[in-house]
Amino acid sequence: MDMMDILGLNEDKIESITIKSGYNKFGEKENFQEFTIYAGEIISIVGPTGSGKSRLLGDIEWGAKGDTPTKRVILVNGKEMDDQKRFSPSSKLVAQLSQNMNFVMDLTVEEFLELHAESRFVENRDEIVEKIFNKANELAGEHFKKDTPITSLSGGQSRALMIADTAILSQSPIVLIDEIENAGIDRKKALDLLIGNDKIVLIVTHDPILALMGEKRIVIKNGGINKILDTTDEEKEILKDLVLLDEKFKKLRDKLRDGQRVEIC
Repeated sequence: MDMMDILGLNEDKIESITIKSGYNKFGEKENFQEFTIYAGEIISIVGPTGSGKSRLLGDIEWGAKGDTPTKRVILVNGKEMDDQKRFSPSSKLVAQLSQNMNFVMDLTVEEFLELHAESRFVENRDEIVEKIFNKANELAGEHFKKDTPITSLSGGQSRALMIADTAILSQSPIVLIDEIENAGIDRKKALDLLIGNDKIVLIVTHDPILALMGEKRIVIKNGGINKILDTTDEEKEILKDLVLLDEKFKKLRDKLRDGQRVEIC
């Protein structure tokens, strides 16, 4: 067994995650039998605050076997996870990107990326670091440099850096994006980058644009999965209109930031 095996970096590729139904907080059976999410898919998760979105994500991350409050079962590539993978830090299924991300390490952007690349034993470290840095700057509203201290990055820049880093370097097959609608990053580019690297993307959001970007959306209510809805053709047309409105809003915001006058379009 080599070092890559010991550290769990030679894992089989995860093609799918299947959620088998459990119960809501009232003990009522969830309104589905099982639901499979495949690599490269975007699934949004919607519901009121406190409805149980975090419990669903916890079940997925835990590889639940009917041993959580919801009694759900999670299958990875059609099989239950063995206990060694369930409890191993190196086999973590979910990488979480939240709206509140702060660095505390005294490193530059380049040093941070080099450290992560070294921990993953990548052979083409310099190439990977350069790729992540460039992708992060494509996502960020304002560009930053390699010698920028990570503690001085803005909230949007931090999230842009971590999205690019997660897409390219993270071993976790599932990426949870938790309410980043106000992160100041290019949302479509971020999602395209993640799914382009065969990640399963779960978006917890109250933003209709992000919600409708998913192929499906899971509706959480009373601690359980209440509905699983396909995004309809009509909703996709509505999304196009919302994106146009969002672009107009961003242009107005940029004018205000630059000290320009706002005019009627």
